[in-house]
Amino acid sequence: MTIFKRAAGAALALTLTTTAAFAQEITLRFQHFLPPSSSVPAFFMAPWAEKVMAESNGRLKIEIYPGMQLGGKPPALYDQIRDGVIDGGWALPAYTPGRFPEVEPFELPFMTSKNAEDTSRAAWIYGETYLTERMGDVKLLALHTHGPGVIHKKGPAVKSLDDLKGLKLRGPSRQANELLQSLGATPVGMPVPSFPEAMSKGVVQGGVIPQEIVPLLKIQELADSHTEVGGDRSLYNILFVWAMNKDSYNALPDDLKAVIDANSGVEASAWAGRAMDKGDDIGVELIKATDNEMHVIEGDMVDTLQALGETQTQAWIEEVTAKGLDGQGMVDLARKLVAEYDK
Repeated sequence: MTIFKRAAGAALALTLTTTAAFAQEITLRFQHFLPPSSSVPAFFMAPWAEKVMAESNGRLKIEIYPGMQLGGKPPALYDQIRDGVIDGGWALPAYTPGRFPEVEPFELPFMTSKNAEDTSRAAWIYGETYLTERMGDVKLLALHTHGPGVIHKKGPAVKSLDDLKGLKLRGPSRQANELLQSLGATPVGMPVPSFPEAMSKGVVQGGVIPQEIVPLLKIQELADSHTEVGGDRSLYNILFVWAMNKDSYNALPDDLKAVIDANSGVEASAWAGRAMDKGDDIGVELIKATDNEMHVIEGDMVDTLQALGETQTQAWIEEVTAKGLDGQGMVDLARKLVAEYDK
């Protein structure tokens, strides 16, 4: 009887210990390079983390570190996620030009719609074909884009191609920089946090960024004019990656993996895009409250820009095809999906 009681007691203790270990809180550290008040951290990352934590019944704790507080520079974020320096984060493949050519169809001129939520749905579906394997060293949670690309500069607004000639403009990606160069401007590549100082010191006379980043960088105080290209497609775009370290994900019990999975994919991507759209609206209203000039390019100049964009797209297809990639297939799928999801 004593032996039985001891065995029963040991079994109960083991059960309680196992239950306690199973219910133990797991902390995941995510990092990005923006302040927490900017649109994606405020309207996507923070509420995403809150939703995941709530659905895990408190067993997951997600800490989000803004401004690269855990160290490193923005171009290193993908590798930080892959290598387990952080459990997850927000990375821009465009900050390492040429490394991920499969993302570039969504960065080509006039490829994406001006609604980031819609385009981000298309980006995720595209990614299931062309990026899941390419970025198989991380756990993809969301892929998204921003809204319309806008030219912000000191002095009068860009209204003609001649207005672009000789301008030093901050460029965000390889494809955007190639477009600016073909238009006669001098692109200067740099992560977006470096843009305000570069503009205030005259290193650049302006740059291309979406409206959502205007409040964060106080562009309405640095620039005098803001030019958007008319039509239903954006001058350029960038593909953003929200991802987890694979080991961090695989170490989770199955029910917590299911929580992460339920907050990943096409709807999470749309949510991130929607955060960008909301930020655009805020940025536009902030500019409207100033005396800055806002201009929309229309008519023949749009046709000229789109023709240059198409030339660049065909050159990109030839370039990546020569490297053994399905350039035409990537562009065709991106166009098909953007059109399909464009409301």
